[in-house]
Amino acid sequence: MHRHRSSLGDLLHHVHVSGPLSRAALAERMGVNRSTILAWTAELVAAGLVREEHPAGTTGAGRPSLVVCPESERVSVLAFDVAVDRLVAARVGLGGRILERRAAPRPRAGVDLDTVVRKLAVLGRDLIDPDSLCVGVGASYCGMIRPGDGMVRYGPEMGWVDQAFGTELSKALGMGLPVAVGNEAHLGALAEYQRGAGVGTADLIYLHGDVGVGGGILVGGKLLGGESGYGCEVGHMLVNPVDGRPCLCGSRGCLEAETGEYALLSAAGRIPDPASRTAEPRRAEPGHQTRPFGRDAVRAVVRDAAAGDRAAAAAVAEIGDWLGIGVANLINLFNPGVVIFGGMLRDVYAAASPQVAARIAQHAMPVSRERAQLRLSALADDATLIGAADLGFTTLLADPLQAATNALATAR
Repeated sequence: MHRHRSSLGDLLHHVHVSGPLSRAALAERMGVNRSTILAWTAELVAAGLVREEHPAGTTGAGRPSLVVCPESERVSVLAFDVAVDRLVAARVGLGGRILERRAAPRPRAGVDLDTVVRKLAVLGRDLIDPDSLCVGVGASYCGMIRPGDGMVRYGPEMGWVDQAFGTELSKALGMGLPVAVGNEAHLGALAEYQRGAGVGTADLIYLHGDVGVGGGILVGGKLLGGESGYGCEVGHMLVNPVDGRPCLCGSRGCLEAETGEYALLSAAGRIPDPASRTAEPRRAEPGHQTRPFGRDAVRAVVRDAAAGDRAAAAAVAEIGDWLGIGVANLINLFNPGVVIFGGMLRDVYAAASPQVAARIAQHAMPVSRERAQLRLSALADDATLIGAADLGFTTLLADPLQAATNALATAR
């Protein structure tokens, strides 16, 4: 029985990740005959998880293999992405398609568990579709997450320490479903591996820039979690120990301190108050340009650098140097096939790629770097949200029929 559940889960996983697949393709991938695929598919169809269709544009003699498609509109999860300055909620259908989304700003106001949970619950409830079966809830958070219960052990930018985020969000949603929580960069790495710039590469590194820098490292297709699940904190890798910028972790010269949002804006002369790392930007005086924190501010520096602004160009080059040193260290340590730049680092790397490449050529061993490719995130700003959605689908993919039955009972 366990083996049967696993086989159904594997079939559904293929369709969830790869999209519509013919019975013939599924039989080849799973190493079974077509009659077995037919029987398994029939069970998933009866449960309302997939449907079968004739392939589009088929003509001529013979009976083409039916295509198995995920029931994206009928089966979904709620996914949440909590960044330092924004909250995003989405209803994501089986197959990874974002069906609807909502967003709200998050003020940089310190420990704000109650506010975040309340806002997310409002956004999430607004997305509930009575005609869609919600089979799970997943959330991405910008901090160190304890595996299993969604506890935020440490979120340095907002001062979160041991905050029961997953438990509290589950209560606020009132759906009778647990909330699975993961670190944003870990989830982004898995999403890029399954659907984005890392497809086909089992050894990859994903670097995510928000305010700080996070990392997700896959070795042999498996996330490198460490002893307690807090591995891959590449943002706190030391790159400039002599005269590095102070970091919120208490050290100096960490990768995120040298390449994060504050480093770039400070180097470009655009931080209104360098000491105010958790405050909202001050209102500009009459006649002065408003220079806020956040994604728009980072992208403005990148845009101005491309347009010839000397201070912005110098800032981008400086951050690119430190980013390149960090990536060179990672290449020497892990010999990845792909290094992917996501979040705000996607914009920074696109502008600073010459500096990054130069540092890698200077500091990474030739045999380690010769096959490493540097890529922009293919999922862009949705990488962590898609990763959160996949976390929400975990129970369904492990035991499709039982999970669907449980979700129906909970919905009633």
